[in-house]
Amino acid sequence: MRHRGRHRRRRRGRALRAFLSGTALALTAAATMISVSQATVPDAPGGLKPLTAAAETGKLRLTENLVPQASLDRLSAEMGRPVGVGAVLEGADRTLRDAIDCSSAERRALPVAPTATRAYCWNTDDTQGWQPGAVTTSGDADDDGVWGANRVILSGWSRSDGPTADRGLARVAFVDANDLNHPAYAWALLAVPVDGGRDYRGLVSHVSGMVWYQDKLLVTADDGDETALYVYDMNRVQRATVDADAVGRVPGGWSASGYRYVLPAVGSYRLSDASGAPHPAAVSLDRSTAPDSLVAGEWTLDGGDRSSRLWRYPFSTVPGHEGLLAADAAGRVGASEAYETKVTGVRAVLSYGNAWYVTRAAGTKKQHGALWRQTADPAGGAAKAPECGAADTHTCWSGLTDSLSYWEETGEVWTQSGRVLFATPLASIDRSAE
Repeated sequence: MRHRGRHRRRRRGRALRAFLSGTALALTAAATMISVSQATVPDAPGGLKPLTAAAETGKLRLTENLVPQASLDRLSAEMGRPVGVGAVLEGADRTLRDAIDCSSAERRALPVAPTATRAYCWNTDDTQGWQPGAVTTSGDADDDGVWGANRVILSGWSRSDGPTADRGLARVAFVDANDLNHPAYAWALLAVPVDGGRDYRGLVSHVSGMVWYQDKLLVTADDGDETALYVYDMNRVQRATVDADAVGRVPGGWSASGYRYVLPAVGSYRLSDASGAPHPAAVSLDRSTAPDSLVAGEWTLDGGDRSSRLWRYPFSTVPGHEGLLAADAAGRVGASEAYETKVTGVRAVLSYGNAWYVTRAAGTKKQHGALWRQTADPAGGAAKAPECGAADTHTCWSGLTDSLSYWEETGEVWTQSGRVLFATPLASIDRSAE
């Protein structure tokens, strides 16, 4: 029976790869029919411009604020012993759909070039009214790609519709990626401890950026008044004890808006209050630096006249500070490298080696976006992007991807757009941008 099951999975895998290839050909054919007005290629943005002036780099400084250990211990004592990632995966009760089972409307979110080699669709019933955001994986968490005994993908979402009390709530899907022929997932609510660990509130923000590094999960947050990077401990997942719509302490126990798991923040990084300080809306991990670094980028208006800033923060190598950024004695974290890019409408950023990759949002929901590859050479260098269609347009990428996550062990870049989660090899991105 095991052999027959394995053969069925192999046949389905081959069918899926053939289907993705066919889908790519169909999308490419469709791209050749894009109107000239839609296919107009913006001026190439050129190379990256280094930012070295203290007046500019000082705006990028963060201040570390860790939740007191006593508050975290109090919350754990009240809620019960925290669990880890493995326990959440054991409770995974939802399944992603293979690309072959996605609708044609969902598949339109896939890039034309480079093509996706893996693609899945989220279930409509539990993503309706939710906005997709960032993606990170156990390939970020550990260089061998495994967390404990598991391969994991994390996908961030925020509530965009529904009851007023739920608007903006953020959650993360823990996807069991051990068998990518059958990826199952479970949800956990993101929260922030309050009242000295006697309660918690839901994190209210679009999850546009997210990086899982060692045992910490860093999440971008912008509640309209203040921008921050919230820090979560992946060994401190708490179980909700009451199934209710409320968030926090309720009569009889603890509720997480109907979810079984909740992640309370263990700290945050706040931006400098300097005028003109950028908001790190997009983040990713770069393992090609020493030490490993958190890459950040700001959103700018599509078609605007202001350059976007890209920069990085080093991760700490100090024992006891695992997964946190390299802060000085006063808790300040400075950027180790910063640039400007002329790409507008930036949505996601990735850096590896001497290359930086930024995605540009689509003009409308029916269009594709662009993915530019730029060099960090101080002398400058040409920016390159995949071309497709009869008009050699650069709008070949997915329409709206908030993040790019490079799984170094497999060579794949993971992201999501709409209800589609997909991956493509970094080597394919480089080849298509030549």
